[in-house]
Amino acid sequence: MSHNRYPAAVDVAIVGSGPTASAYARILSEEAPGVTIAMFEVGPTVSNPPGAHVKNIEDPERRSHAQRASEGPGAGSQTVNSPGAVKSGDRLARPGTFLLPDGYAFPDEDGLPVGAMSSNVGGMAAHWTAACPRPGGRERIAFLPDLEHLLDEADRLLGVTSHAFDGAPFSNLVRERLASAVDEGRGPAFRVKPMPLAVHRREDGCLVWSGADVVLGDVTRANPRFELFDESLVTRVVLDDGRAVGVEVKSRRTGEIHPVAARYVVVGADALRTPQLLWASGIRPDALGRYLNDQAQVVFASRLRDVKAEDGQMAANGALSQQSGVAWVPYTDEMPFHGQIMQLDASPVPLAEDDPVIPGSIVGLGLFCAKDLQREDRVAFDDDTLDAYGMPAMRIHYRLTDRDHEVLERAKQEIVRLGNAVGEPLDESPFILPPGASLHYQGTARMGATDDGESVCSPDGQVWQVPGLFVAGNGVIPTSTACNPTLTAVALAVRGARKIAEELSTPLLMSESDNRMSK
Repeated sequence: MSHNRYPAAVDVAIVGSGPTASAYARILSEEAPGVTIAMFEVGPTVSNPPGAHVKNIEDPERRSHAQRASEGPGAGSQTVNSPGAVKSGDRLARPGTFLLPDGYAFPDEDGLPVGAMSSNVGGMAAHWTAACPRPGGRERIAFLPDLEHLLDEADRLLGVTSHAFDGAPFSNLVRERLASAVDEGRGPAFRVKPMPLAVHRREDGCLVWSGADVVLGDVTRANPRFELFDESLVTRVVLDDGRAVGVEVKSRRTGEIHPVAARYVVVGADALRTPQLLWASGIRPDALGRYLNDQAQVVFASRLRDVKAEDGQMAANGALSQQSGVAWVPYTDEMPFHGQIMQLDASPVPLAEDDPVIPGSIVGLGLFCAKDLQREDRVAFDDDTLDAYGMPAMRIHYRLTDRDHEVLERAKQEIVRLGNAVGEPLDESPFILPPGASLHYQGTARMGATDDGESVCSPDGQVWQVPGLFVAGNGVIPTSTACNPTLTAVALAVRGARKIAEELSTPLLMSESDNRMSK
């Protein structure tokens, strides 16, 4: 990471530092090692190595400080750290994230009242659950024939495994009970299985959760032609004759604005801020910001039946820990929700004081629902109002359709059925989390097979009609998904990065980009 003056010119300028932006840096470092790369992140570095998951910070006080430093304009606000607290109805962000102060909902619309972002090196991957399921059925992008290979590459970059919790108490029992309820009639790929997670276990047995640092890898960190600049706000993508030729960067430390010429620009921010930067740059294709896709989420809790205390392990502060297991109930087109079933070390709802919890015996069930995609669901931008970073303010327009409500009702019935299959329900009824709670926003810079006005970028991630400009992140995913989107988004970033690496083999003097930036 560099605090020095910004470079005058690079081959590739990358906006953002989350998993997809980091995938661009990693693939370019591997496949085009002579290329100069500058990565710009608006937030600070909060972990070591830069981009590491804050859950890996063992000291609770240091971890809390890292989360606060990630909360951008929301730093200092009250946050919420459990589903039970979310049920209170208070509009609170989770630690490490911040909410929109306004513009998150409009009359007669559902909006995204708890739509959240984070500002830190590593992006949301410094705070995520690390779940990396593969899309199935209509979640998959039909016009990408190489999707399976790209997903394999995403597994590699994120360090995904399905075996991190093989030794967790009761994990096999939970999966067996879930499988007995849902596996009949499903193909092998859609049956209950351990959740693929971006996590590995050290030699001492402790878990290490993947962040953007794992995606960057040693090859990127050792690349002398790669530099990461934190607290650096990219305010504009610079165009010349319709082509992206660089960026303007505002130092958050000094307030000074610096032009940086580039042969390629990759905007790899989140699904709200990527379209914001394009809009601020005057790049406004018809589909920009549209087809906004949040995954409505239903939660429930049960207590395992017929388990013994000696089979459990010590509690770990009431959170998902090394002793806990995570099961996956895959999405199907017939059952359009994705199940993330987590064993907890304490109860999410109060139990009697004389009723001690056996670690791993409390099961938190969550179903994410696939959205009925609508063009009018969108993030729009107000040129007359600026946000805390001085960018056009966001305005969220979002509605749940009749079909969405039907799917939610089905999910509520299904989650009760699953809860009864694994144990005794602790909740009186399922709870629908407020819109935005998934943090899985997609579609706002969506990929398309052709430039038909309904997509922002090509199958390689290049923005239609803007040569040299690529977009990355969950916003690029064009399908209605219920599964966690990070693995898919990283897979799409691999495709885009390889396209740039291929094109960089065509000679183009940097002076051409310098000249364009100076006009």
